[in-house]
Order: sequence, then structure tokens, then C-alpha cells
Amino acid sequence: MTPLIRNLAQYGEYHQDSRNITTHLVGVPMIVLAVEILLSRPVFGFAGVALTPAMAAALMASMWYLRLDFGFGVVMALLLALGAWAGLVIGQGGSAAWLGSGIGLFVVGWALQFLGHHYEGRKPAFMDDLRGLLVGPLFVVAELAFLLGLRKDLRAQLEAATK
Repeated sequence: MTPLIRNLAQYGEYHQDSRNITTHLVGVPMIVLAVEILLSRPVFGFAGVALTPAMAAALMASMWYLRLDFGFGVVMALLLALGAWAGLVIGQGGSAAWLGSGIGLFVVGWALQFLGHHYEGRKPAFMDDLRGLLVGPLFVVAELAFLLGLRKDLRAQLEAATK
């Protein structure tokens, strides 16, 4: 079993209820964007380029995703780069916009997560393995790919791994 399949299968065990998956499709992106917004300050200048802690975190996470799966890694890197850019723009809009949007998205995103796990009747995956905090966004991308009819081979391998 590859690390990608092992991580997605383990995370998927906590996400069988369709209502839970739906709340994750909305809540997880909200949380990721919230973290990127909140990490968009301070801004450091380097060679005329603005750099933020969000950019460093996105780079490190992207490297992990790319090691798991090149295709999903590229998608995750693009999404994280877009989120880091949005965080930079929002962070420059003033403290109220920065904190309000970051904290607001974070709270609503987590409320959706816990609602989903209420439906699931099971605690969130990250409570047993902190890696779940990184696997969650990848799970959302994989679920969206499956909904679009992509990565059928991976979907079949995941289904076989969870039986």
C-alpha cells in the first residue's frame, strides 16, 4: 500500500457518512484559507518580494503532497499558493479585515467539521493522528476528483484498502 493510499484510507475511515463528507468539502477549504490568512502577517521583504509565514507553510505542505502524489501535489500546491496570495491581499487590508476574515472562516469551518462528525458519530481523524490535519485538504481534493470521474484507479485502490 502506497503512502498516499494509506493516508487517504486511514482518513477515509473517519469519513463514511455523506453528510460528513459534504461538510468537509466546504469546511476544510475554509479552515485552510483561514490559516493562510492568519499566517499572512508579518510580511517580510526579500529581494523585492513579499514573503509571509503562510507562504513558508504552503511550500512545506506542498512538498509533502508532491511526495505523496505528483498530480494531487501540483493541485494542492496551486490551491495553497492561491490561498497564500489571498491571505496576503486580505492581510494588507487592515487588522479588522485580516482578523475578522481569518477567525471567522476558522470558526465556521470548524463548526462545519464538528457538525459533520456529529452525523458520522465519530471523532475527527486528527484527534488520533495529527497528520489528519494535512490529509484533510488532500482528502477534499481527492473526493472532488472522484466526483468528476477522475482517478478511478486510485478510487478503486482506496475502496479495496478499506474493505
